Amino acid sequence: MTERSEASAATRAVTAGRAQQGSSLTTPLWGTSTWQTAGLDDTRKRATGLRADQFYSRYANPTVRAFEEAIAELEGAEDALAFSSGMGAVASVVFALCSTGDHIVAQRQMYAGTSALLQGPCARMGIDVTWVDGTTPGEFAAAVIPGRTMVVLAESPSNPRLDLVDVADLGAIKGPFTVIDSTFATPLGQQPIRFGVDLVLHSATKGICGHNDATLGVVSGERDLIASLWSYSVLHGACASPYDALNGLRGVRTLALRQRHQAESALAIAAALQTHPGVAAVYHPGLADHPQHELAVSQLSMMPALLAVDLAGGIDSARMMLDALRLARPATSLGGPETLVCHPATSTHVSLSPEEQAAIGITDGLLRISVGLEDPAEIVADLAQAIPS
Repeated sequence: MTERSEASAATRAVTAGRAQQGSSLTTPLWGTSTWQTAGLDDTRKRATGLRADQFYSRYANPTVRAFEEAIAELEGAEDALAFSSGMGAVASVVFALCSTGDHIVAQRQMYAGTSALLQGPCARMGIDVTWVDGTTPGEFAAAVIPGRTMVVLAESPSNPRLDLVDVADLGAIKGPFTVIDSTFATPLGQQPIRFGVDLVLHSATKGICGHNDATLGVVSGERDLIASLWSYSVLHGACASPYDALNGLRGVRTLALRQRHQAESALAIAAALQTHPGVAAVYHPGLADHPQHELAVSQLSMMPALLAVDLAGGIDSARMMLDALRLARPATSLGGPETLVCHPATSTHVSLSPEEQAAIGITDGLLRISVGLEDPAEIVADLAQAIPS
């Protein structure tokens, strides 16, 4: 391992992805779609090469490449590939690795957009999906069909209740490609590749970028596997914008400081809300009484910057709380500097049926809280006054 790869995560966040910027402290913005070539032979070489540099931005872009290299280093991966959104990354991975007649094992507890992709386009294309409880060790492996299962897809911590998958258990599965959406953890909170997982996905729009001003997805893994995904991604066309990649790199530089503050605040807020009379349950794996607390301590290097609360008054209390917020803001995203509160049943997971929502613990009173950079005591006070007692 190189000296840089052994550096602390905070240091790597500052030093990673600088190979192409020379003495400039800021990565240059290559805001171009096309480069001039040196003629026919040079054009052919670039058009047929792997991730040709300075040819056409759907194939590669130096600014985007710097972002990819930074994420790969943070993940401890050989390479990474950026996309225009987290769902662009998910869709590209699934369709690059799976064909008609193939099989996917996926957990029930996950972002509804991913579930909709598996239930809709995948089913229409003849890709079968088996759903399992991601919190039960062994369920992923037990559902694998030798010779048919191409992908085992997990999400941990999961959206919206922060349920955890045993990442070592996932990484031990042999045969299909193991893939995990690690958005809620960020690369500083969890490095699944160390546990043997093949591919790590992020909606980098969230904690990685961290400022609510960029839309990006990214997947990391072994170099040859990323190269095969790139070959499909060029056809899929969900390429990352260099403008968003530059903002993503800016987010990477401060990720350690932001994540540490937000994670500590989230745990403090979760503990404070446990005693509120209007709160029926609080979900955060950093709480000592959380059923997966020991697993969280063993595989997370930093706790998530989110929590979920189940209000005793159901949807009426949720509605009143969102209307009464003064500092926190009703919004469906996460990972930014502002504390955001969303109602999954009517936003992020509204595409699921009531039965599907109930199966993964989404009630009418469940709220997901993405903790920002404000003073945590002030957020506690705001949430406490807004939650009906």
